[in-house]
Amino acid sequence: MVQWSDSERSIITSIFSSLDYEDIGPKALCRCLIVYPWTQRYFGAYGNLYNPAAIKSNPLIAAHGVKVMHGLDRAVKNMDDIKATYAELSVLHSEKLHVDRDNFRLLADCLTIVIAAKMGSAFTCDVQAALQKFVAVVKCLWEEFNGTLLPEVLSVSTVALYYSHVNKCMNKKLKKKCAYFRFY
Repeated sequence: MVQWSDSERSIITSIFSSLDYEDIGPKALCRCLIVYPWTQRYFGAYGNLYNPAAIKSNPLIAAHGVKVMHGLDRAVKNMDDIKATYAELSVLHSEKLHVDRDNFRLLADCLTIVIAAKMGSAFTCDVQAALQKFVAVVKCLWEEFNGTLLPEVLSVSTVALYYSHVNKCMNKKLKKKCAYFRFY
């Protein structure tokens, strides 16, 4: 079970409550499909994806980006039981669609970039740490359902401990390095 601090809950809830899913979702998915073109193989039925302009103007891609954001919103609203929240969705992506688990990490990275650009200077180290922990937990749960990781190798609690350590390190000695990642 993942332990969320009050600060992390507040940050994650605040991030998602302030986002325009109709804007952020399509931008994140488009960025993923453009920067990592091999991810397009799962969207063959979505029509023309031959160049960045076609991807950006594709209404099916935009709609799926919004759908992804609403899926993440479900996790935000059920942070104490994300595993049960994603059970059906995880089975769909792993058993029916056979989505490579690494694509979720790529999409999470793109989503982080889009959110950071949108938030600007409000995207502090603490905000990034909470968001990264949240998306890592979501990704880890998907991998457990996918059967690609054994619980003793990597569990949700392991991810939580890792990000707890990262938070402590940032607070102690890496805080100054975050100044390099300002968004204007």
